[in-house]
Amino acid sequence: MKKVKLEIEHTYDFEILGLVSPVKDYKMAWLINRELQMDMVKWSDLEIEFLSGPNLKISQFFLSLPHGFVQLLKNKAVNSNHQVSYLIPELRTVDYFLLVQDETCEVSLTNFVSKLSENPFIQSVMKLDVQKLKSKENLLTY
Repeated sequence: MKKVKLEIEHTYDFEILGLVSPVKDYKMAWLINRELQMDMVKWSDLEIEFLSGPNLKISQFFLSLPHGFVQLLKNKAVNSNHQVSYLIPELRTVDYFLLVQDETCEVSLTNFVSKLSENPFIQSVMKLDVQKLKSKENLLTY
């Protein structure tokens, strides 16, 4: 019998910022909302199931835009075995990821970086290239 293999190519139609900050997830969402005049709200935790390991529960905040979204994801999580795991393991120094999708180009990522960099609670803000991440599939939350 001949086997047929289905290959799926994902599209990563969002931009991503990496944030380094020691604050809790709800305070980070509050800081971003205040600095960028947004209204992200807490959504249910994102649960990721792995075939070869324990499941992850990632804290997330979300804002729906007319033609896109803004999503805050925490990188570090405690899994079901009470061990520390990461959403993107190759970026362990990054505490949060801010995903921005805006098909109208009204949202300026450069503006986001400059405003968030001025906040004393945020130590570092960096724009990341999604295509260079090994674990980029973990960022697909739909």
